[in-house]
Amino acid sequence: MRDGLTLCADVFNANGTPPILFAHGFGQTRGAWGGTAQALAEVGYRCVTFDARGHGESGRVAGGEYYMEQFVEDLTTLARMQPEPPVLVGASMGGLLGLVVAGEFDPQAFRALVLVDITPRWESAGVERILAFMKAHPDGFADYAEAAEQIAQYLPQRRERKSEEQLKPLLREGADGRLRWHWDPALLDGLVSESERYQPRLFSAAAKLQVPLLLLSGGRSDVVSHATVNEFLQLVPHARHVELPQATHMLAGDANDAFTREIARFVRDLESAGVRHNAGAA
Repeated sequence: MRDGLTLCADVFNANGTPPILFAHGFGQTRGAWGGTAQALAEVGYRCVTFDARGHGESGRVAGGEYYMEQFVEDLTTLARMQPEPPVLVGASMGGLLGLVVAGEFDPQAFRALVLVDITPRWESAGVERILAFMKAHPDGFADYAEAAEQIAQYLPQRRERKSEEQLKPLLREGADGRLRWHWDPALLDGLVSESERYQPRLFSAAAKLQVPLLLLSGGRSDVVSHATVNEFLQLVPHARHVELPQATHMLAGDANDAFTREIARFVRDLESAGVRHNAGAA
């Protein structure tokens, strides 16, 4: 990136088209998209996943000062690196960054947007629940089994516990032998602590959107609600909305097959309609 920080990314089916760029949520990694990206790549699309700054294998900001403009610039740069403007699939934080890029920073950065269980106004209780879990283990875990147990309690809707291999990308071993989350703790004091301050800006950006847009929400989500979805659809009347009834905020993990099908359907419809970037409502 322009400030010298390196982002780690994976490209599935490099010669495929159209490109689909995946932006994960806060506290996640590019691994959250693995199943969907692989499945879409197998039917011909170029899929790019990446770890946001301060997450996973990407670099951390020296001094721990994180703010929205850094993430917006990173996402814009990655979009411009694609062979053509990509379809952005953004979950939670990634979706909000997509709104700012497309509605405020660069209207031609994306061909279309897929927002994954996020709207400019969110339910504070749901976000607080997520943050409480993220803050709950500052000293980390003794081993992978302990981490798997805590995740299972946090995500009771998941039938299978995460294996050690699945957990390795999510945890780092410290000098004391303890396992801690992959993300920079400084993110909680910067970007997250000021998140609600950004809401007027997010509403303004959303109102300016011209690209085709799909909002995917979870029927069991506590981060978006019927009220926030309806508010968003009034603000962006050309948006399409699909609810996955059994999914929580973690759509890609809770209902990956249905999630992938909806994205594939949306992209196929764009192709059938001959929609190109900045071409207006679908």
